[in-house]
Amino acid sequence: MSKPIKELVRKELIARFQGISSLAVVGFTGLNAVTNTRVRSRLRDKGIRMTVVKNVLARQAFTEIGIPDAGQMLDGPCAVVYGGDNIVSVVRELLDIGKEAPTLTVKAALLEGEIFGADRIDELSKFPTRDEAIAAVLTCAVSPARRLVGCVAAPAANIAGILKAIEDKGDAEAA
Repeated sequence: MSKPIKELVRKELIARFQGISSLAVVGFTGLNAVTNTRVRSRLRDKGIRMTVVKNVLARQAFTEIGIPDAGQMLDGPCAVVYGGDNIVSVVRELLDIGKEAPTLTVKAALLEGEIFGADRIDELSKFPTRDEAIAAVLTCAVSPARRLVGCVAAPAANIAGILKAIEDKGDAEAA
């Protein structure tokens, strides 16, 4: 590849990866064309992009956009996967796809500057997504109030039940 072509590819990678702080690197060696198309289609449906990169040019692009640590994850033939709601959901989807296409492997992931190698990918997939974390915090915050309302309402409900039983008994005796 000539220097002008490499420069064009590097600029294109910079444009694609601009603003990304989290990404995953996958190995796809041994993936046939049909499976590759299915994988890309499934990822595209979820708003996830997969770009096959030349490692040297991708390292230069990552350095240029301010995430030089991402370059450390590139080893051998690989593709960069990014997008979606967050990197945790991307990794979950990749692991799910990996069950159907075992030659697709998640080599590493970058989450907010922290690198998760192949040995820690399962750990990353178990992290809560942003929405899951917010739901857990809200549940914890609302739980005491829900219990308090239940304690306050329970005696009133008991009294209402007793009054209803007395009223029904009175109606039965009158009839």
